[in-house]
Amino acid sequence: MNAMTWWDHKTGSVWSQVWGQALDGPLRGTKLELLPSQLLPWATWVEEHPNTQALQVDGPRLRRERFRSNYVIGVILEEAATAFRYEVAAQAGIINDAVGPYPVVVHVDPVGRSVHVYLRQVEDRVLTFVQNGEVIEDQETGSTWSMDRGLALEGPLQGQALRPVPYTPAFPDSWRDFYPHSRWYEE
Repeated sequence: MNAMTWWDHKTGSVWSQVWGQALDGPLRGTKLELLPSQLLPWATWVEEHPNTQALQVDGPRLRRERFRSNYVIGVILEEAATAFRYEVAAQAGIINDAVGPYPVVVHVDPVGRSVHVYLRQVEDRVLTFVQNGEVIEDQETGSTWSMDRGLALEGPLQGQALRPVPYTPAFPDSWRDFYPHSRWYEE
């Protein structure tokens, strides 16, 4: 298996990045709860969150990494796993799909390179999202949505929020190693 591991200096445990689980040491078998997060360029973050403050420290500067689009957006919900190729999702913009029994929407902004994954259900209603010019709407109510926040801006669902779903960015071979039972989304 080819993926990053972390060394926990406090407990002496070794953790798998992809599984979020201790592989060795006193915490072996312990699994971390995956929280929703985003992997995106700093400029995109600041555009989406203009009031962000960041701590700048003296010392070596981080080098700029060249963006690589050959990764998957891996989504795991309970025992089900689905891999969405970033390049496919970026070309589609919006993917309405399911991971196991859970309806999800994957939104990728190919310009800002931001990725958002949400459960596409509000109360008992499963929504289908479409891009209508510059606007993203759900087909069921015609409400318009901000996908960077998962929030309905106008229409019958105004003020309603989608529940964010954690995802793991991984190279395809690593994802296959760790999640061989995963379904691969293909358009």
